[in-house]
Amino acid sequence: MRVRAVRGATQLEVDEAEHLLERTAELMQAVLKRNDLTADDVISIFLTATPDLRSAFPAAAVRGLGITDVPLMCAQEMDVHGAMPRVVRLMAHVQTPRTRDDIRHVYLHGTTVLRDDLREDDE
Repeated sequence: MRVRAVRGATQLEVDEAEHLLERTAELMQAVLKRNDLTADDVISIFLTATPDLRSAFPAAAVRGLGITDVPLMCAQEMDVHGAMPRVVRLMAHVQTPRTRDDIRHVYLHGTTVLRDDLREDDE
């Protein structure tokens, strides 16, 4: 097995706890599904939120999916002028037989513009 990093992002319409938790859970589930992973394959997850998101910790959504024995860390994204608002990003370190080229990064709800080089059918 190899250790790989999987990236992803999602954008929220509003800063409300239920919405943030729902979108973050959707993102995490998509990362697992698109890369044929289970919770046991996850080593750690780093989550960030743009400074305009303050209603909940994104890690709470991951814990809500039953991923309770994996180290998680939340941080605030840099406050860059003109950056896309209301975005949760994640980077999960996983064990997988996939090559780096076979990893499927996940960008939902308009965030594909953050990584045009990775654009797929994520919308």
